[in-house]
Amino acid sequence: MLASLFLLVVVLPVLIKFGADWLWFQSLGYQRVLVMRVLVGGLLGVGVAAIAFAVLDTNLRIALRGAVFDAQPVQLAPGSVDLTQLVRRLARPATLFMAVLLALSAAGMWLDVLRLIRQTPFGTTDPVFGRDVGYYVFTVPVVASALSLLTVLTTVSLAASLLIYALRRDVTIIRGHVTVERPARLHLAVLIATLFVLTAFRVHFVRIPGLLYSTTGPLVGASYADLHGGLFGLRLAALAAMVAAGLVLWGSRGARLAHATMLGAGLYLGVSLLGVTVYPAIVHRLVVSPNELSKETPQLARHIAATRQAWGLDSVVTRELTGEAGLTEQDIRANAATIDNVRLWDRDPLLQTFGQLQEIRTYYDFRSVDDDRYWIDGRYRQVMLSPRELNAASLPTRTFINERLTFTHGMGIALGPVNQVTSEGLPVLFIKDLPPVSNVSLKVTRPEIYFGELTNSWVFARTGQREFDYPSGDENVYASYEGDGGVRVGSLPKRLLFAAYFRSLKMLLSSDITSESRAMYFRNIHVRARKALPFLSFDDDPYLVIDDAGRLQWILDAYTHTTRYPYAQPVNRGGVNYMRNSVKVIIDAYDGSVTAYLADPTDPLVQTLSAVFPHIFRPLDEMPTDLRTHLRYPDALFKVQSDMYATYHMNDPETFYHREDQWQKPVLSGAASQDPFLRHIIMRLPGEEAAEFIFMVPFTPRGKDNLASWMVARNDGERYGQLVVYRLPKQSLVFGPTQIVNRINQDTEIARQISLWDQRGSEVIRGNLLVIPIEESLIYVQPIYLRAEGGRIPELKRVVVAYQNRVAMEETLEAGLSRLFGGTIQAAAATPAIAPPPRTGDGGVADLSARASELYQRAVAAQRAGDWSRYGEELARLGEVLRQLEAATKEE
Repeated sequence: MLASLFLLVVVLPVLIKFGADWLWFQSLGYQRVLVMRVLVGGLLGVGVAAIAFAVLDTNLRIALRGAVFDAQPVQLAPGSVDLTQLVRRLARPATLFMAVLLALSAAGMWLDVLRLIRQTPFGTTDPVFGRDVGYYVFTVPVVASALSLLTVLTTVSLAASLLIYALRRDVTIIRGHVTVERPARLHLAVLIATLFVLTAFRVHFVRIPGLLYSTTGPLVGASYADLHGGLFGLRLAALAAMVAAGLVLWGSRGARLAHATMLGAGLYLGVSLLGVTVYPAIVHRLVVSPNELSKETPQLARHIAATRQAWGLDSVVTRELTGEAGLTEQDIRANAATIDNVRLWDRDPLLQTFGQLQEIRTYYDFRSVDDDRYWIDGRYRQVMLSPRELNAASLPTRTFINERLTFTHGMGIALGPVNQVTSEGLPVLFIKDLPPVSNVSLKVTRPEIYFGELTNSWVFARTGQREFDYPSGDENVYASYEGDGGVRVGSLPKRLLFAAYFRSLKMLLSSDITSESRAMYFRNIHVRARKALPFLSFDDDPYLVIDDAGRLQWILDAYTHTTRYPYAQPVNRGGVNYMRNSVKVIIDAYDGSVTAYLADPTDPLVQTLSAVFPHIFRPLDEMPTDLRTHLRYPDALFKVQSDMYATYHMNDPETFYHREDQWQKPVLSGAASQDPFLRHIIMRLPGEEAAEFIFMVPFTPRGKDNLASWMVARNDGERYGQLVVYRLPKQSLVFGPTQIVNRINQDTEIARQISLWDQRGSEVIRGNLLVIPIEESLIYVQPIYLRAEGGRIPELKRVVVAYQNRVAMEETLEAGLSRLFGGTIQAAAATPAIAPPPRTGDGGVADLSARASELYQRAVAAQRAGDWSRYGEELARLGEVLRQLEAATKEE
């Protein structure tokens, strides 16, 4: 009965989950990942379970028998109770239970063991012990885990044996005196001595290497006190533990086991206290503190070098700027590619606008907005886009058919330039509406989104039910899935498996689900990537790309990392002190295929993973060119690197110790985001000939407001991943963001206009301040949004432009630049190109009114662009439509 219940409650659910997982991994071609996890984890679990069971069972048998080498039966003292039979009955189930717990713990080490076996050297040795960094990354964690398992096993064996001996009265305590009878003495001595030996091994193999991550000094890593005090103390402690083991074995020969154990424990604890705690503290107080800089200089140099290597800061290119060049109108014109791509739309206001104008139906959601760049109509343009995903939780009627068979996917994207607005202050859209309509050279031919960031539910495609595709007026358009995504339902056993896995009887009984239907689960791209590649961590900000064929592809940045790089500074989160963006993962939004490419083949961690999982990673050269041109430097890594570089650009230990030249990212009170100045932008870097897509952040001196430097991560072509820092001369004053914000707030014209808007009940939203490098100087740009009282759509109403001590606020960026630098700065000439073609309709009043409004907006856009020829054409068309409208009104 118990066996049947165990099979039903434990074994069957595990088999069902494994079956569903196997089909899912097989559909992606990643079976090896599941096989290695199950096979190696299973072997480890079974092996550890067998060893644990054997050790525990042997110790319990010895304790229950009552002697190690003496087979004579033990005579019970008068009046004692023989609990041996009861203990024997409980011993085997307890032993089995403990073995299973240890097996589960060991099975979770499958990846660590595989990485240990196939480890790749880092080619860098630690400065204290001279071992390759790979020893600390791959070997030490496994040794530490193995020692922990052995320590737990020995401790449990000792506790269980001691309990049995106490019940048998072989161990007694009378008036504070511990007496251990001969049958138990040697057995307990061996277990206690084993614990001391394991303790010595832990000190030698784990705690001594752990000095390389010490935080006792002014740095992360072994300090002077650690090397000249703590290291000596730990070696003495390891020796003391071995001596204690010998004392215990010596004490077992007579009636002195308890005294020998206490003596050994006292010896180890005393040496640990004096050698590991007290002595290093004395060294630090009497030797280091009076001369800390001179004593810690070698360790500081090691810490700086290790941190720069671990975080990839040793390859940062530094370029000096004069900071003396004044900008002119000619400089602005010469950097038209930068000006044409200044991002006037912040993500939050744009996301709100997309939500109000482009969600179309309540069950569509825009989760996030991403930056990217495309060649559009022959021009390199920076755009912002957001996928229109289906949120099943917002369906008006949540039935099995609706949630699982009909509403299966999102539809299309909203995409527009970062710097253009309509006459109403709304974003210009290159791609919009349902089905997606494009008015530029960029097209979407496969707009369905079956796999995204909001696809958290399982569905079935290609069923007897028509799938909702998109709304068209008062009617709906339906379609059928044409791809190979998901798992084919196929035979009845697979159908039964899915019904059990999804816990859905309706799935089993539904006549709409056929053998050709596709089961789609783990559709959320975050979950999908982590399940397919569990040995990687992923950036929280995936982004969507349109390939040349018009398909939507997700790009996820994947990281390899460790907490075991000697002397390197960790981030607060998780203690990670080494990270590489080693893998780029592509997930097709239509069929869910997962493809992993090696972005950094020099990384020892990913080299090790490649050896463990051959054929999982593809060379980056195999990535299609139309996707590779959209790779961008990952957000999370750049944030950490820029934070680190603010301190670790100081190479000199003395300068580093005094923090004489420490930087910080500008801090603005009331900023909506934690890092408001991290920006993607298309610009021409100083000294370069062509504009490129970069990720940028400025720095100010710590505690000051003037600008010290700015850092960029390059994203295009062969220079992808290169980090460059442009340093401003210390003797020149370049206004920083805080100073510019103060000047904007003090401008009477700007203050008066904002006050006027506030008095009318409108909400004024100040966008993020943009730092725009031009030549060797800087301009600042801040968009101003206005949201009507009770409204939900922010409108871009003004643009503030600042240069040095001059500030201007105008309706357009071009007007603001013209006011500051003189001349006429042309607006982006792409405005006419992105205007939609004239609509065709039934010629009714409503249709003609819409066409008239559209033509008016196009005329205004052409006027703002300075394209007077097209302005005249649009006015002529508008006049014709107005005449048709007048005639249609009279007829009605």
